[in-house]
Amino acid sequence: MDMQTIREQFPGLKDKVFLDAACVSLAPQDAVDAVRRFLTIAAECPARSSTQHHILMDEMRGEARKEAARLIGAAEEEIAIVESTTYGLTVAADAIPLSEGDEVLICDLEYLQVAVPWAQKLGSEGVRLAVVPNSGGVVTPDHIAARLTAKTRVLAMSSVQWSNGFRADLAAISSLCRERNIWLVVDAVQHLGAMPLDVRATPVDFLACGGHKWLNSPFGAGLLYIRKSRLPDLKKLTAGYLSLETPEGGWETYFQTPSISPLREYAFVDEARRYETGGTANYPGAVGLAASLKLINGLGRENIAAHILELTDFLIEGLAALGVEVVTPVEKPHRSGIVTFSLGPVERNLAVTDHLLDRRILVSVRYTSGIGGVRVSCHFFNSKDDLTRLLNEVKDFLKKNL
Repeated sequence: MDMQTIREQFPGLKDKVFLDAACVSLAPQDAVDAVRRFLTIAAECPARSSTQHHILMDEMRGEARKEAARLIGAAEEEIAIVESTTYGLTVAADAIPLSEGDEVLICDLEYLQVAVPWAQKLGSEGVRLAVVPNSGGVVTPDHIAARLTAKTRVLAMSSVQWSNGFRADLAAISSLCRERNIWLVVDAVQHLGAMPLDVRATPVDFLACGGHKWLNSPFGAGLLYIRKSRLPDLKKLTAGYLSLETPEGGWETYFQTPSISPLREYAFVDEARRYETGGTANYPGAVGLAASLKLINGLGRENIAAHILELTDFLIEGLAALGVEVVTPVEKPHRSGIVTFSLGPVERNLAVTDHLLDRRILVSVRYTSGIGGVRVSCHFFNSKDDLTRLLNEVKDFLKKNL
């Protein structure tokens, strides 16, 4: 990876050390330029007709599906472009057929959005939420297996936990779910763009990922993967004309046909995009997402992961040399782009974070179920120089605040 060329893609790095992609990442210049080109087209309508203009913009938006499929090893028809992780997780909760008394299993490390769509069903649909407690910030396949019951229908989980960066053994968990015919719904928003994930090697049923974190996309666009073999089992939700099979001759010909009527049988696509809005969505966001994904795919998943793991090694060693507690599990199979450290009480972690922010070193403080501290995000555009600056400032804080 040519670090200088990569960093030139991110002008936001010029005046700060940016180590907070787990919150909101920086958009690369390629994505910014792609959105600008789209907005120019929207302003000028260079196509021969407005109808062709619309179709052109549909095609530009569709590039995001291709790049998203390439990123996770999926088929393009298994990808829906959605507005957020929230939307994707909500689709899963609404589309999976459940009955009264069915159980949804989550762990207590989760970001609240993993739980919210299911919690909404507790009163009205009789669905039960069961919890897997973490053990020192870790949740293993054995922990999950011990909590499964005959009523467990869904396991909803993050592949990487937001507060401490713990990366789950998704392959083993996937096998466990397939053995018991349990729906596996994955929030991958802290995973994709940093660590590799291939849905052919590691089958999941749903995978949702907003674009504004490790995918470095502008706001309001992300991806939803739905395993094709599961589509026939799902409840149908939203329906728009773009959820339909493209008519013979295309939409332009269809709209110009005198005999068309809204009162007819409709043929819906048997694809993940059936769960998009089916109408006008966030086109600029999707165009920006496509450009960001193309950059990530061009760099290569394995290359990015190797660089990030080298950075996290460096950071963990540096924190240990300062006598600072590393909250993140350090075993590489469970490592992600997040390294969380703690100086003790939350007040002290907030104080060192303020110290860093005052010096334009961007990090966050995050906790769940007592697990957390100062969260540092190491992404592909970061360097060891960034982490050296962070470590030096933590050392300075410790000297001044014994």
